[in-house]
Amino acid sequence: MGISNIDKIPNKYIDDPDFQTPLKTILIGDAIGCDKFYVNMDFVKPGGKSTKYHFHSQQEEFFMIMSGSGLLRMNGEEVQIGKGDVISKPAGKEIAHQFINNGSEILQILDVGTREANDIVTYPDENVLLVKNRKLVFNLNDHIENWSSGPV
Repeated sequence: MGISNIDKIPNKYIDDPDFQTPLKTILIGDAIGCDKFYVNMDFVKPGGKSTKYHFHSQQEEFFMIMSGSGLLRMNGEEVQIGKGDVISKPAGKEIAHQFINNGSEILQILDVGTREANDIVTYPDENVLLVKNRKLVFNLNDHIENWSSGPV
């Protein structure tokens, strides 16, 4: 069992601890030993984005807006979000998502999700696919002529 205080999480569990980029993430779950799910606290500066627009093949996610306001870009639409809003992204659904801070204060998001070893992440804006457990990235614009899944 792990226990800590978010203000005492070591820097090795914080992406960009000095908050030099538009996004800082505290890997709370990793810091306290969560195995089956991750728990992150994301801080998005005004004008920043939480991540690239993407969807998962297997991962289930939950988000809670802790402070600030912004837009949730989801399946081609933009929805205004703010403190207290909760969002679920069920597993296995192709629900592309991204948070955009269009406000004047830091957008703070509690981000919880399952850890899925065989998850594949698709980035529709770039037409890119990431096979997470193999750390392989594919450009979906590449095309192989006359390929078949049948026996040779």
